[in-house]
Amino acid sequence: REMEFKTFGRECGRLCFAFPPQDGRWWDFENFGMVDSIARWIESGEIFLVLPDGNDWESWSDKNGDCRKRIEAQERWYHYIVDELYPWCKELSRWNGKAITTGCSMGGVHSGVFFFRRPDLFDTMISLSGTFNAQQFFGPYMDDLLYANSPVHFLPNMSQDHPYIEIYRNSNIITCCGQGAWEEELLRGTRELDAILTRMNIPHFSDYWGFDVNHDWPWWRKQLPYFMENFVLNK
Repeated sequence: REMEFKTFGRECGRLCFAFPPQDGRWWDFENFGMVDSIARWIESGEIFLVLPDGNDWESWSDKNGDCRKRIEAQERWYHYIVDELYPWCKELSRWNGKAITTGCSMGGVHSGVFFFRRPDLFDTMISLSGTFNAQQFFGPYMDDLLYANSPVHFLPNMSQDHPYIEIYRNSNIITCCGQGAWEEELLRGTRELDAILTRMNIPHFSDYWGFDVNHDWPWWRKQLPYFMENFVLNK
């Protein structure tokens, strides 16, 4: 099928993939002001931003669908991103290093899946109000593909000599979740990953914002530039 996406930035800017929220489209990140929130780094040439389109309605959100078909749809979309869109955008941006992955809500889920599955492609993750347990969307169902898309399941089973462990330890892993309205499940998911990475001795920063911080765009517009400025760029 044909897939839509949008890019912002100049050549040689650091490649950054920002995934849409649940059932969202590529334009949500722009329409809800997230692009504006990091515009200074786009305009300065430090960031080359890519907004991929989503596919959640065929996978994570199709609660009444066949679980195997749902996760197969997710896997096809995953391979579209890493096998087609990523190399095309890397050539377009002329960025020689690894990319940043980020997103809000379900976009935060996707940022975690892509980062932990492919740390050879991504060296920074900024997951805002994400969760990392695929069974929150699929219930008790589990198979090989769901396992591969559920970091809290596959990470603890990695041996200490797995080559990805050392890559993770030299990456920039950031999770953030508020403690206000509509954040309960995401807060639980963020804490679950936090605990796993701590046990695995993988450096990361899990930031928990206040009880007034809701699961909503106004807070994500504050969080993303905060982490970009203080933990990602200018380092």
